Amino acid sequence: MQPKKFIKRILPARYEHRIRQLFYFLRGLWYRGGRHYCPCCGWRIRRFLPGGVTPRPHAQCPRCGSLERHRLLCLYLKRKTDLFTRPLRVLDIAPTFFMQQKFRQCKNLEYLSTSLDDPWALSKMDITSLPMPDSSYDCIICYHVLEHIVNDRKAIRELFRVLRPDGWAILQSPIDHARETTLEESGSTTPAERRILFGQEDHVRMYGRDFTERIREAGFHVTEEPYASQFSDATIDEYGLMKDEVLFLCKKQSIS
Repeated sequence: MQPKKFIKRILPARYEHRIRQLFYFLRGLWYRGGRHYCPCCGWRIRRFLPGGVTPRPHAQCPRCGSLERHRLLCLYLKRKTDLFTRPLRVLDIAPTFFMQQKFRQCKNLEYLSTSLDDPWALSKMDITSLPMPDSSYDCIICYHVLEHIVNDRKAIRELFRVLRPDGWAILQSPIDHARETTLEESGSTTPAERRILFGQEDHVRMYGRDFTERIREAGFHVTEEPYASQFSDATIDEYGLMKDEVLFLCKKQSIS
């Protein structure tokens, strides 16, 4: 059984993330030192561990629990954006605990996280009906969230609404690039059926190549960033990345 599932079974939700972080720290000490590097926690480790709902080899950092997609995001934010250098208001949707801690340590950021389920999030909001006024944030991160939301188009419109003109967002979800159009849940499906159709029991769709157009419908200007492909095979292995992963940089253009 994976540590996350075991901890959830024996502890109340409010303690889960604390125990998990202690476990990750102790496990990280065991694997510390080596040729692999995690851009999220900054530790050098002997190897990445299997991770994911369907475990993938070389996926999870033993120290912070990050997966390939989190490490790619950290690299992109550090090297390609001004997130860590400019005063910015940031809205983070359903972040992992370690990513939230990383952002909260940045004194230049006015940071708010929100989630309906995660006990460590700083607020609890439904992103299909956000309570804040228009143009509230400079940056929004919505990473592997939309595939869980029944009315994802409404959620995307809300994210566009609360983003400031000239602001930017990273909207990321699992995509089956072999599919031209998104496969949606129709009627009532069982958890087992959702796992087969969408990859996880709590997913309600599998996006296809029309994901970009779906975001554009809300008003975003979308750029597909094949950022991982810019790294050498040796660096891909060192950082534990997936070479074919694409990031979606979404901008709200100013009204002139």
